[in-house]
Amino acid sequence: MPEGTPNVVPETTADAPSEPRPRRRGRTTLIVATAAVLGLVAGTCAGFLVQAHRAPTRLPSLSQPVLTQAKGPGPEPLSAAQDHRVKTNGDLRKLLLTRPKGTKEGHWAGNDGWMDLPEYADNYEKPAKVFPDLISDEFRRAAVVGWDEGSTYTVEIRLVQFHQEETLKAGEYADSGYYWAEKEGGTRSWSVPGTEDGMAYVHTRPETKPGYYPMYSAEAHAWRGDIAMEIWVYGTKQISKDKIMDLAKRQVGRL
Repeated sequence: MPEGTPNVVPETTADAPSEPRPRRRGRTTLIVATAAVLGLVAGTCAGFLVQAHRAPTRLPSLSQPVLTQAKGPGPEPLSAAQDHRVKTNGDLRKLLLTRPKGTKEGHWAGNDGWMDLPEYADNYEKPAKVFPDLISDEFRRAAVVGWDEGSTYTVEIRLVQFHQEETLKAGEYADSGYYWAEKEGGTRSWSVPGTEDGMAYVHTRPETKPGYYPMYSAEAHAWRGDIAMEIWVYGTKQISKDKIMDLAKRQVGRL
């Protein structure tokens, strides 16, 4: 190609689809399949005839050696500190971070630290659609804490617990958090230490409305066992990576 000539990608014609379609099953394939079935039946019949002329094979004895049970005490049960179920089946609010001194408790932070199903669904853009989904997803309960740091920042942390009789919904809800966080433009992200796939996000582009200050946001999502962790930070100033990561690491450490 002469120097300076641009690379041109040939246009796709109507006879050359961009995606290959699955090949149809032809008559030849059906014939081969039928022959294979007939051959299988013939081979099976021949096998029965050969086996009928053989002497019977003696079967092994049904009795098996008796296994002796190990002596000594069995394994000790896990302590409350080691058993995750003991920790998460209690008062879920005790696993939340404590509101820092000098901050003001958020009036929106649930009823006495609890958020029932309608309240939790109301946090979504379409609560009426989310409500039945939460029921089918075996929503169990949600604990929440939140605070205002002066007039600059607002923090909210939720621990959402699922029954998980059928599927691991806590992990699915964390995945949903990752998906929507990454869809926002101007987003930076980092892995949260101490988690399998937990992530923290800082959105560098503020939400703007006439008559209001620009609103910046950051969030973190992770899960452990039957609990999905959600952290939200809003502010009139840019939110740092250190701020959202500190909250995420400390909250994960309590689960």
